[in-house]
Amino acid sequence: MDNIVCLREVKRDQRFIVSRVTAQGEVGRRIRDMGLTPGAEGRIVGRAPLKDPVAIRLRDFTLSLRNNEADHVFVQLIDA
Repeated sequence: MDNIVCLREVKRDQRFIVSRVTAQGEVGRRIRDMGLTPGAEGRIVGRAPLKDPVAIRLRDFTLSLRNNEADHVFVQLIDA
């Protein structure tokens, strides 16, 4: 698979499919509980003024993820 990047690097309005989550322990469980599991499709809908946190539209809800959490989520970009 190509176009695999860290979620922090995804630009606004870019669509993606979650490839893998590398976080372990409590952080990994929290990320997965929010719905960021392999195969989930999402889109970046916004970022705070200082680029942290990031707002993600996933399934039928919007969630906010800190950059230090986004560093553990790797996604495949979807060409629009």
